[in-house]
Formats: sequence, structure tokens, C-alpha cells
Amino acid sequence: MSEEVRLMKGNEALAEAAIRCGCDGYFGYPITPQSEVLETLMKLKPWETTGMVVLQAESEVASINMVYAGAGCGKKVMTSTSSPGFSLMQEGVSYIAGADIPALVVNVMRGGPGLGTIQPSQADYFQTVKGGGHGDYRQITLAPASVQEMADFVGLGFDLAFKYNILTVILADGLIGQMMEKVVLPPFVPRKTNEEIRKECPWASLGKTPDRKRNVITSLELEPEPMERRNIALQAKYAEIEKNEVRYEDIETSDAEYLFVAFGSAARICQKAVEVARAEGIKVGLLRPITLFPFPYEHIKEQLTHVKGILSVEYNAGQMVEDIRLAVEGRIPVEHFGRTGGIVPTPEEVIDALKQKIIKK
Repeated sequence: MSEEVRLMKGNEALAEAAIRCGCDGYFGYPITPQSEVLETLMKLKPWETTGMVVLQAESEVASINMVYAGAGCGKKVMTSTSSPGFSLMQEGVSYIAGADIPALVVNVMRGGPGLGTIQPSQADYFQTVKGGGHGDYRQITLAPASVQEMADFVGLGFDLAFKYNILTVILADGLIGQMMEKVVLPPFVPRKTNEEIRKECPWASLGKTPDRKRNVITSLELEPEPMERRNIALQAKYAEIEKNEVRYEDIETSDAEYLFVAFGSAARICQKAVEVARAEGIKVGLLRPITLFPFPYEHIKEQLTHVKGILSVEYNAGQMVEDIRLAVEGRIPVEHFGRTGGIVPTPEEVIDALKQKIIKK
């Protein structure tokens, strides 16, 4: 079968991919700059073709709890939102983590704090990567840097969610959600039947089992010892994810004396900055984390054999830079450069920051 290529917004590509990857249900609430996800799904009417449920919930709080319910049935369910909406979802996110069930959440970030601006931001790094709700939980976090990855990461996000029984977050910035690029859409995958779900997800709550028992999905433990056992099991799972699922991209890093570390659309700006800086004779490379959790700590450490300094480039006041500093352990200078309020820096600004903050040292 020939590839299906379209010119689409990132949000539109993500919605198309959700239908094609066998998603059972989407529950969401409109908020800029991700409203096209729900709008595209309503336009395509997948309930008439694949049987996928698409519902505009009363609020972000309602939508994440609908996801919690569907995930507890072993269904492929998801929601999407932007930064203020993701804040509202944190209680449900923590419940999903505590119940040890798979789900997918998309956060197309905008500026804050508060209602902020509808312009791009990357200031939800702490909230997402460190876990914004209560309890010692983590969530796999994928950071797309293109419209193609917005489409590809839906299937990958669900695969990882079901592999580890965990919530996966696609953490995009508003620029990636709104920009238009060529995208190759994934092939259609049929939705799974209840019988298939029972075989693959024996924990799922799909009514009584043949032996008349009913699976109960909960994050509640009334006694401290069972709660500790549950937490120990969760931490063991997160350690396994950190061992097996680190993803990143290297651009011109093999001979780099200096390094940009950036994710999402900031990485695309840094890629151009690498090109311009190398034309000036500055040996700089780009390391793009694709998974923000698990974070590529070890790969950053490997760069220290030839890198003299690192500049973390983010649309925030300095968040990912803390993880880079943990990896480096003070062995080389690590500085942050970012714009806030929805302002996107230019490659020239990034290069100037490298010269002033890193090279002059």
C-alpha cells in the first residue's frame, strides 16, 4: 500500500493518528492552542467508521476521569489539553498512576503561570516530567519536534502505556501543535475486541470473569504496608523504564566542543543555530531529548569527554537545565537560555547566548 501523505497542522495529524492507531475513546475539552484535536475528531466522525467514541466533556476534570474509567477497562483512551487544563487534570493523573493502568494524555503547552498567553511555551516541564500531582509517581513523557512526530508518537505513546501499565504524556509546545508540515499518516489498526482485551489485560474491569470474579480498579490502600508495597513496585517499574526506554537525537555532536540541549520546537531553532555557528567556526552540536522521562542522563555524561560547556535552550525560566546539571555533576559549565511569555527566540539569539554564557567562560 502506498504512503498517505498530507499537509497538516500538528494537532490535526495527532487526531488523525488517534483514529488510525485503534483508539477506543477520546474525552477532551477545547483550549487553545490544542482545540484542533477535538475539532478534527468531530469533523472526521470516527464513531461511524471505527467505532471510536469522541466526547466533549464538561471540563478538563471530567475528561481525565473519563479517561481513568476507560483505561480501567483496558481500552485505548486519551485526552488532550493545554497547560491550564493539564493543571486541572492532576488529581486524575495521580489516580491513574496509582491504579497502575495505561492511558495517553497530550499537553500542547502555552505560556503561564495562570491563564497566561495562548503563545508557545515549554514551562510545563516540571509539572509533567516530575509529576504534577500528589505521590511518588512518574509518567513517560515524549517531546515531539515535528508534525510527523505528533502523528508517530500517538501509536508509540499507547504502545509504551500498555507495555508498562503507565500514563504516557505527549508534551508538545504550541508551535508544534499549530505549525503545518508534510506528514506520512500511519496505517489503520483495528480496535481490539473485549475478548482480546481480556487476554492481553487480565486486570481490566470488563464485567465478571468466567469464575464470577470482578476486577476492581483502585489506587486506595487503607493500610501502610500494602501502600508501601504498591509504591515499591511502581519505583521498580520506573527504574525498568529508565533502563530500556531512553530516546534522543544527536546532531553534529561527535566533534562538538559545545552543546545545545533542547526539546520540541526549541530543538529546531537550535539545529539552525548549529548550522550558523559552525559556519562561523564554532564547533557546537545539538542533543535533543525525545523522552523527557526517562531523561538521557547517561548519554549527556558521555559527551563530557569532548564537550567544554552546555547551553540548555528552553521556552521557560530554566527547568530542564536542572536535569542536565544533575547529569554533568559540575564537571563542565551548564547554563540556561530561554524566553518566556510566549516569545520564541531566534537562532541568532541562541548563538549570542552561547558566546556570552558558555564560550566566554
